[in-house]
Amino acid sequence: MDTSPALRASEPPGTANTSPAHTAGRSFTTVLRAGVAAVLSRDPLLRNGHLLAISSLINAAVGSVFWVFATHWYDEKLVGLSYSALSATLLLASIGQLNLSDFLIRFVPSAGRRTRKMVLTCYLVSASFSTLVALGFLALVPKLAPDLDFLLTPVAGACFVAATAGYAIFVMQDGALTAVRRPDWVVAENVIFACAKILLLGVGAALAISTGILLSWAGALVVSLVVANYLLLRKAVPHHEKTAPEEERPPRMVGYAAADYFGSLFRMAAYTLVPLMVLNNLGAEQSAYFSLAWVVGYVLYLVARNMGSSLVVEAVRSPERLVEHGLRVLRHSALLLTVAITVIVVAAPQILTLFGAEYAESGSTLLRLIALSALPNILVTLAIDVSRARRRLRLAVGLQIAMCVLVLGLTKALLPVLGINGAGVAWLVTQCLLALPLLIWRSRWLTAVPARSS
Repeated sequence: MDTSPALRASEPPGTANTSPAHTAGRSFTTVLRAGVAAVLSRDPLLRNGHLLAISSLINAAVGSVFWVFATHWYDEKLVGLSYSALSATLLLASIGQLNLSDFLIRFVPSAGRRTRKMVLTCYLVSASFSTLVALGFLALVPKLAPDLDFLLTPVAGACFVAATAGYAIFVMQDGALTAVRRPDWVVAENVIFACAKILLLGVGAALAISTGILLSWAGALVVSLVVANYLLLRKAVPHHEKTAPEEERPPRMVGYAAADYFGSLFRMAAYTLVPLMVLNNLGAEQSAYFSLAWVVGYVLYLVARNMGSSLVVEAVRSPERLVEHGLRVLRHSALLLTVAITVIVVAAPQILTLFGAEYAESGSTLLRLIALSALPNILVTLAIDVSRARRRLRLAVGLQIAMCVLVLGLTKALLPVLGINGAGVAWLVTQCLLALPLLIWRSRWLTAVPARSS
């Protein structure tokens, strides 16, 4: 049968491609699109927030598979040491990137033709500072974390410094893609990163490389950076510069960045120092059990964080709708997390069994505590992001300082008494103590952005 383009073009409308197979394929596509549309609202606030949340969920799911393989291919001591080293990298990158990811989320939406220069300047500053921070950490390893002394060899040390600087850029590229309303590319970038980690981990295990966990993570980071920044700088940024509104350069940007960075240090210290505290107090084996439970539970924190990032972007574009958007984010985050928390609380042993029976036995209670703490964290995260949108950071800084002091103080006190579960209790108590006054006096902080701050 002749199926040339000319013949197909001459067919009457409605008669082409009516075979059962094509009709079935078209019906499946229609159903699939309808399902995606039902999940992803056309409203940019919810759509972008949902996409960022999906990115975190996919990254966590595939990342969990990575740790499943790691726990089967490496012993508990290597898993614990590797996770602690990666935790140190994340902490140092968080320090070194100066919280410029949130800076980009706040100011890129209205940067217009200044977008590329703003992104590249942030990259250069954060990569340089991250390198210095990583070098300083290596000098202090014998005193701060003697179990990580394997990082002091020339090759391992160089890779550690490069990975720290690279991860700082990795975090910022997510912020830049979010700011230009391309969270779908954030999803793709995180899928690439997660899948590349697993592939390289298999190669490392096959070659019996003791540092295979760390090398696979670093290699995947390089792949992700190349792909994501090509899309960002060659496609997303030029489009944004042509179509986005451009405002005059806002005043006091450096002061905003400094205050936001100061507050973020405390929150990231709370997230990343706890694994090191567990390692130093309870040893590498207990650190492994803690680490895997934290990997699963922390994704719930990321859902609220991602919805908040979408809120900041939309608040910059429509400052008069901040209260409306904030309440919608609160409702949607609470609904999503209530379902997820229920699943984790009920199925915690089954989830951790994927990593091994000993992980389920030792970490199930901890995972439940971390999951429950994510519910009050919704309010804490929302209050911080509302403060960023309004460019009034006193509340945001205060909340993050309080979180750090409470979590680290309670963890230190409870680890000797409750073991790794003490860290879970610390997180749950801290989030409840912070969320309660925010809920009672929400009308004092959930207010519209002043016109001069938009």
